[in-house]
Amino acid sequence: MNPWTYEPAADLEKSITERLRCFPREPDMLVYGLRSAVALVLRVWLAVYHRLEITGREHLPREGSFVLVANHCSHLDALCLLAALPLRKLHRAFPAAAADYFFVSVPRLALAAIVVNALPFARQTQVRHSLDLCRRLLANAGNILILFPEGTRTTTGQVGGFKPGVGALLAGCDVPVLPCHLAGAFRAWPKGHAFPRPAKLRLKIGRPRSFASAQPGKEAACAIAVELEHAVRELEKCHEPR
Repeated sequence: MNPWTYEPAADLEKSITERLRCFPREPDMLVYGLRSAVALVLRVWLAVYHRLEITGREHLPREGSFVLVANHCSHLDALCLLAALPLRKLHRAFPAAAADYFFVSVPRLALAAIVVNALPFARQTQVRHSLDLCRRLLANAGNILILFPEGTRTTTGQVGGFKPGVGALLAGCDVPVLPCHLAGAFRAWPKGHAFPRPAKLRLKIGRPRSFASAQPGKEAACAIAVELEHAVRELEKCHEPR
């Protein structure tokens, strides 16, 4: 019989702030419990206060890793996309969040790491490192990556241009990619406003597509970004009044 040895978590000697900034994070049952409890409260709040309506859940893969790509109008966006997922997958869903915004101050860090389980994404420097982190995350079967390819929240409510970084990540990547569109988030909680208003939210999840056959490179990256932007805009039309 092999002797039993105790191996503490790699981040055990780090402060709570340092542990939350690290990615990937070590499993933490306290954080998991807090995240699950807050998720239940947020789902009730979204359903009651914002009357969140989700369509297209049948397109979500039941197994394996996949990517959700959506427009970005508000801090509500990630919460709505997480609410569309089964609770059992909550701790393996990672919205990409701006490292220079969410991982600086302690309150935002706590919100990003504990509540949202965000992946820190460098928008200005070390972009390649962030993309590599996303690739490694998707290579681990069962993980879910949530991306907002516009790069920042819109100030007009309109879908902006998708940056080619999303294409650079997905070209040659054999995982399903689901375009999504969230309507009402800009009216509910636009950039610059302190608190959300009780506007109705509607999330539509599109059919999955794959870019596994795309040859990685600048041309493919741009083409994939354009295709996904077009797919999100097509979903937006489904929300327009007839």
